[in-house]
Amino acid sequence: MTQPMEPTLATFQNPFARYFAATRPAFLTASLMACLLGLATAWHGSLEFDIPLALATLLFGLLAHAGVNVLNDYYDALNGTDAQNTERIFPFTGGSRFIQNGVLTLAQTRNFGFALMACVAAAGLWLMARSAPHLMYVGLAGLFVGWAYSAPPFRLNSRGLGELCVAAGFLAITVGTDFVQRKEFAAAPFIAGLSYALLVTNLLYINQFPDRMADTAAGKLHWVARLEVQHARWGYALIVVLAYAWLLLSVLLGWLPSLALLVLLALPFSVKAACLLFRHAAQPQQLGDAIKLTIGAMMTHGTLLSLALILSKGNT
Repeated sequence: MTQPMEPTLATFQNPFARYFAATRPAFLTASLMACLLGLATAWHGSLEFDIPLALATLLFGLLAHAGVNVLNDYYDALNGTDAQNTERIFPFTGGSRFIQNGVLTLAQTRNFGFALMACVAAAGLWLMARSAPHLMYVGLAGLFVGWAYSAPPFRLNSRGLGELCVAAGFLAITVGTDFVQRKEFAAAPFIAGLSYALLVTNLLYINQFPDRMADTAAGKLHWVARLEVQHARWGYALIVVLAYAWLLLSVLLGWLPSLALLVLLALPFSVKAACLLFRHAAQPQQLGDAIKLTIGAMMTHGTLLSLALILSKGNT
């Protein structure tokens, strides 16, 4: 399959299209699904459901993810990892290439990222007014993790905490979305959201293999950079096992409806991706299909789990 062309200023003459594309909209489907899962847990457990508020929550969740994507591009440009990345698989790894290809300047990217985050903060205050003040805790935690993931002095991904950040961040989206509807915290979004958040984490994990050499040179020492390739590849399989073990345990304990076992239909995507990673971990430019399967696994998982929760409403 032909690899998509990287962005150039000539292809993004329209400023709106340019800034929209800089958010990496294809990747926003991960936060879209996290929001839908939170709405599904709220629907499953609540007698009342505010559709306009649900749509607003979904929009603001996408806005938050967009801001994190743009700021990550900015900070990765500062540390030099994207500029020296020659093994990237565009558009999955190596950043958006907007800065490196002259589509946006460093300052424009920085200003856009912080403007998006400011909008998210304002949206969070509005949602708090419509739900309950405790939403602030989820919002602040999400904003901090999204910023500190790549920003100095924290640079959490460079300290081996990137996977934890992604899992926590996407779980926070599910929990926050559910909270807006319930106006209180509940166990359901934590239980349902964890397995999905782990599979999103695996997208970060496998994407780090093509970026490994550039990240190492830039001091971005995540676990794929810290470990030998033959050892690092086991991390992917471990995350898959944790995700599905949690799902099965949740069903066995009655925390999730039995219909949630439909999610096992997504498992073959993860298994196939793991097999490709084990075969090509040392040839990262051959991991394109494994990355696509990883995306397929998380999206299928999230869709089936959301449907299971929606369809089993009222069942014990």
